[in-house]
Amino acid sequence: MIAHAPQDGLEAHQLLGPNGWVACCSADYEYRPQQIAMASKVIEALRQKYILVAEAGTGVGKSFAYLAAALDQAFRKNGRVLISTYTIHLQQQLMEKDIPFLQQAVPQPFTACLAKGRNHYLCLRRLRYAQNRRQALFEDRGSELSILSEWAQKTQDGSLSDLKTSPSPQLWQTVQSEHGICRGRKCPSFRECFYWRARRKLETADIIVANHALLFSDLVLRQSGASILPPYRFVILDEAHNLEHVAEEHFGIELSPSSIRHLLDTLCHPRHHKGLLDSSAAHQKARQLVNQCRREADLFFAQIQAWYEQTAEETGGRCTPDFVSDNLTEPLRQLRLELNRLVKEEENEDQQLEFQRIIDRCQETEQELKIFLSQSQEGFMYWVEEEAGPRKTVVLRSAPLDVGPYVKACLFDVFDSVVLTSATLSSGQSENGFDFFTRRIGLENYQSVQVGSPFDYSRQVRLYLEANMPDPNSEAFQEKAARAIQKYLLKTEGRAFILFTSHTMLRQMAGCLAGWLAEQKMTALIQGEGQDRAALLAQFKTLPRCVLFGTDSFWQGVDVPGEQLSNVIIVRLPFAVPGHPLIQGRIEQIRAQGGNPFYEYQVPMAILKFKQGFGRLIRRKTDQGIVAVLDSRILQKKYGKQFLQALPECPIFIEE
Repeated sequence: MIAHAPQDGLEAHQLLGPNGWVACCSADYEYRPQQIAMASKVIEALRQKYILVAEAGTGVGKSFAYLAAALDQAFRKNGRVLISTYTIHLQQQLMEKDIPFLQQAVPQPFTACLAKGRNHYLCLRRLRYAQNRRQALFEDRGSELSILSEWAQKTQDGSLSDLKTSPSPQLWQTVQSEHGICRGRKCPSFRECFYWRARRKLETADIIVANHALLFSDLVLRQSGASILPPYRFVILDEAHNLEHVAEEHFGIELSPSSIRHLLDTLCHPRHHKGLLDSSAAHQKARQLVNQCRREADLFFAQIQAWYEQTAEETGGRCTPDFVSDNLTEPLRQLRLELNRLVKEEENEDQQLEFQRIIDRCQETEQELKIFLSQSQEGFMYWVEEEAGPRKTVVLRSAPLDVGPYVKACLFDVFDSVVLTSATLSSGQSENGFDFFTRRIGLENYQSVQVGSPFDYSRQVRLYLEANMPDPNSEAFQEKAARAIQKYLLKTEGRAFILFTSHTMLRQMAGCLAGWLAEQKMTALIQGEGQDRAALLAQFKTLPRCVLFGTDSFWQGVDVPGEQLSNVIIVRLPFAVPGHPLIQGRIEQIRAQGGNPFYEYQVPMAILKFKQGFGRLIRRKTDQGIVAVLDSRILQKKYGKQFLQALPECPIFIEE
């Protein structure tokens, strides 16, 4: 082993080459030229300060490739590197496996810290406040609060992840750390504060690991001179194919009845009358205004529910300005003004801060309601969604049609170097294959690298295509597709993901196949029937002859190595639903600009998702299995070739 790290930095082969530090420390080491190629390019991008788009096929080991570049900067003492992921799974892999291994393998020490959102941490000041006002705030949280108080005296971390059992959302939101009501250095608990202790660790770290949502919160705050995270010079975004989706959520609006109900319940709960407002005469007017806001909120969302039920088939939920009357912002304003008056009269500083928190929330809600109903933000789409669940509830949503300018302004225009990486960023094999992805996120000047997978797909995968299946939109499709699914499930004795693009088709197909699956002694796991993704995945990995029916979230970010997953059935090509208001708006925007939305937007977006679905099958060099595509458009339509060309080369069997 090399005794020390060179002061002028780190080269890829020193860490990842046949005689490198990783090879010396790992019995499972595999030399991968693709990994070296990617690492070299990421190191160069950070050194020469340019933006890099790097697609790395499954099995390349891209986390070690970009960690090599982060270590290079740490050894050079050139500035802090922030690594951002989309999923918790990848975050855990970095913090619990990859980085600890490298800390043992490399001869020069470096530090890395996980950044969590502020509301993941317990606030000791708010905990004392909750204890002192237990009777006024809670009906039956006494024992839960006692458990939390005992934990607070023992925990070193002070965050939710350190708790064996998660507390109720109502209790945690009463005691979590929050920016707007933090007293900072003036707080008597500042030295012991879990959040500020974590922040001080981040300030000494060479590498910070965060998630995309936290990164964007920090980026936006930095534009106004504030921040959540300490300064960093370089940003590496893994799972970067999710960037547009994260940005549209971050820069958009989401307003639901439950969010407003929770806001009001914090002040005074309608059943047990607990909350910040007590029964004194001084709080009487505020309690009356809370009740008025609650009535008006119920009426407001009832209007929206009625509008949605009458028009959803025609509009898809897309709404026009002032599509319902605004009976809610004025009562919220009156409540906010009354709370402002109470703050001025209140002598208890903790109580003042809690009122101020609600005042800020009221003001945010008022502003978002006004923006949504007036549709005053240009270039945004506004729509209503119905949420699945036992009770019919509607949610107001907005998002920018083009997130590019927002991402460019807060990310690409700010940092010395940004690296975007994923297994699925290009929608084609040509040098223009990244154009769709980069255009969607506002990236203009960049370099790219595309390294293939080290896996032998020609040996590990057989791809089956159905040539004569009816159009997926026809009535005849379901019956024929069900028979094809049976055929492919018998080839692998279950052990399959069946991937759908809609919950409706998933439910119909699961119902259609239920009897046959039972006869074959195959266990069906069905997304959307109560269990979350993690629970379904855990069952799938342990049960024999298992078949999982999944939609959107199972197309990506799911890792099932080994023969337990031997079959991926893609029921139809994953074109986004054109009737969804956001997709519809983007199609109209491209058409208005003189473009062809189908070939410029819908096809490349579907190709990226298709690649993600295909990528679920082979996760290790020893994996083998089949992928079956039931949508015959892949053979019958001209654009079908683009889907096939985007996949690694493997034997194709056409089923007549």
